[in-house]
Amino acid sequence: MSANLDLVRWIYAAWTRGDFSSMAWAHPDIEYVVVDFVEPISRVGSDATAQAIQGIYGEWEAPRIECDEIRPLDDGRVLVLNHLAGRGKASGIDVGHMRRNGAAILSFRDGRVVRYLSYFDRDRALADLGLEA
Repeated sequence: MSANLDLVRWIYAAWTRGDFSSMAWAHPDIEYVVVDFVEPISRVGSDATAQAIQGIYGEWEAPRIECDEIRPLDDGRVLVLNHLAGRGKASGIDVGHMRRNGAAILSFRDGRVVRYLSYFDRDRALADLGLEA
């Protein structure tokens, strides 16, 4: 579990800096799902995941995903409570002021993330896990 937590910290250290360029953390067969985006997103494979991430955050100026808390789950998965920061290129809206509290549930295989389940709504993620806010 320690290696998985280190990997999660590494991912979010980069994302807090706004660096979404590396996919070294992703298993080649990763399943990337955004449950509650405007339209849900589901992609398989590291290339498709990279395109999905760039598609979402490429529309923002200085996008960041900042980690609030990392919680190991009983089954080897990791829950990350996070929030978004950045400004919409078209709208100019600063999402950091909106304090969008999100979450992600990461699953691992062979030292990499094999499933990344992302939620823009933290409460929905917690409910799906049977946890309280």
